[in-house]
Amino acid sequence: MIVLVLNCGSSSIKYQLFDMPEQKVLSKGLVERIGEVGAALEHQYEDQTHRLEGEILNHEEGIALILETLISPENGVLKNINEIKAVGHRVVHGGEAFTGSVVIDENVIRSIEEVADLAPLHNPPNLTGIRAAMHELPGVPQIACFDTAFHTTIPQVAYMYALPYELYEKFGIRRYGFHGTSHRWVARRAAEMLGKGKYDINCITCHLGNGSSIAAVKDGKSVDTSMGLTPLEGVVMGTRSGDIDPAILFYLADKGYSIADLNKLCNKQSGVLGLSGSSNDMRTLSEKAEAGDERARLALDVFSYRIKKYIGTYTAVLGRLDAVVFTGGIGENAADIRAAICGDLDQIGIGLDPALNASVSGEAKISSDSSRVAVLVIPTNEEAAIAVDTYQMSQA
Repeated sequence: MIVLVLNCGSSSIKYQLFDMPEQKVLSKGLVERIGEVGAALEHQYEDQTHRLEGEILNHEEGIALILETLISPENGVLKNINEIKAVGHRVVHGGEAFTGSVVIDENVIRSIEEVADLAPLHNPPNLTGIRAAMHELPGVPQIACFDTAFHTTIPQVAYMYALPYELYEKFGIRRYGFHGTSHRWVARRAAEMLGKGKYDINCITCHLGNGSSIAAVKDGKSVDTSMGLTPLEGVVMGTRSGDIDPAILFYLADKGYSIADLNKLCNKQSGVLGLSGSSNDMRTLSEKAEAGDERARLALDVFSYRIKKYIGTYTAVLGRLDAVVFTGGIGENAADIRAAICGDLDQIGIGLDPALNASVSGEAKISSDSSRVAVLVIPTNEEAAIAVDTYQMSQA
């Protein structure tokens, strides 16, 4: 069964085409700069890459171009578009309405619209992609897979903020959490690697990239996570501040900063970019730090320290810890960051094997023989997780 997975951003569409249930990737690609100068499609198939540049005015044109490319005699992998039997969509915010993936209908669309103000940069383009796919592929089941769904098992004591309760009742202000598809995928894989059932594992999953989040997974279910109402809360990220004293914003407002200024400051100008003053790319910062750049070193140290604090906190929450899992672009590739995070955690049973940590490529166990807790590197595969959900939901 052929399943198309779509991830629509404000000016981009990422896609992968799967043959299910084997999870075989037939092709993948990216449409970028939609509605802008320099729009292009990059399509990968059979170890080849096809790039097409030209005007792409909106998401509907982008999805139409993807479908045309998939059946192209020169670069396609399908004979005709009717081979696509289901489409899976990444949707960032599902609020409290969705505890898992669902078949999209008008009620689902309305529910996604209702929480769009909680994810204004993500849900609107997600919806645009859904509508475009429904138009281009009428009658084909469309499945919504929510980043927030895995975290709907978080108990009230962990998701409530100490604000007037009426704000939760009226506006839905609470912790939702994000990167749920990734956290679920790696937690399930960690259980398999350790020979446990998916509901038998206690682990801390660290999704580290330009956007980073940590999750506490107890008996295979999320019970706490670092991101909150929005993806701004939590650990230090590429350009996001993570946890800060909220009074800082009041103080800066008194100094003349507007709401727009503060939003930009916290989301786009902070994190390791703000600390270093030079980059939000960990590779660049590592090079600068090795060359003696003290602010680059500070950015790396603060990033690692904040994650270490979350691991300690979540260890207390879980009681028994079976594994710490690293995933995401930084988690999978930055050995120095993993070493800094896990350093001096022997007192809670976490120890790295330096040689294994330095040489890891792909999926691996990198903990020392004496480590009571397994330390794992597991490449995330959100697209495959969406494809699995889409396949299962379309068969129901």
